Order: sequence, then C-alpha cells, then structure tokens
Amino acid sequence: MGIIKVENIRVFAYHGCLKEETKIGSDYRVDLQVEANLQTSAKTDKLSDTVDYVFLNKVIKEEMDIPSHLLETVCRRILDRIFNEDHLIKKATVWVSKLNPPIGGDVEKVTIKMTDKRKK
Repeated sequence: MGIIKVENIRVFAYHGCLKEETKIGSDYRVDLQVEANLQTSAKTDKLSDTVDYVFLNKVIKEEMDIPSHLLETVCRRILDRIFNEDHLIKKATVWVSKLNPPIGGDVEKVTIKMTDKRKK
C-alpha cells in the first residue's frame, strides 16, 4: 500500500447554516489522503495504474461548489465520489476547514475530518 496526499486545496464556497454564509461565501481549505496499492504504478510508470491526483482535486472542487449546510455533508460526498469513481482507492481521509468561521470569536478555522474504507 501507499499514500497519496493532496494538501491545502484552497476554495471559495457557500456552505453554512446561516443565510449570510450562503450569500457571501467563505474561504475553505481541503486536504485529502488516499491509500492505494502503488506497487504496480511504481513498476509500470503509467498514470492508468495509479490514483490520479488531478482527478482528486477535480472531485474536491466540484463537490465544494455544491452548497451544503454542514461540512460533514461535503466530506461524505467527496468520499463517496472518490470510492465510486476510482477502484484503486482502499481508504481515504478528507479534512474540510472553514477559515475564519463566524462563531463569535477569534478562531482561525473549524475542521471536519472524515475517514472511510472501501466496502468489500
């Protein structure tokens, strides 16, 4: 097994329970770690034998573009998509962070972390 990380993906999106959040939007940071067998691609040197991180970034951006009340929902959608669309991924963890959340204090970010494994 091996690990591929796509880190500090910066996006602007419209998530939140407050009406203001869905109108003015906010800055987010997304990090993703996937586990897959990377031995074949290490030998063949072919993109088709590995997890394409361009694909991972695309999924994250597309799912972050869909407004949701909860970051948990966004995490779940990202995980579902990568497992459904890339058969090589065995385990994945996604972190979605809302930067400078409107929670009445000096808070840098709030992060939701979710991990899942491929169902057999």
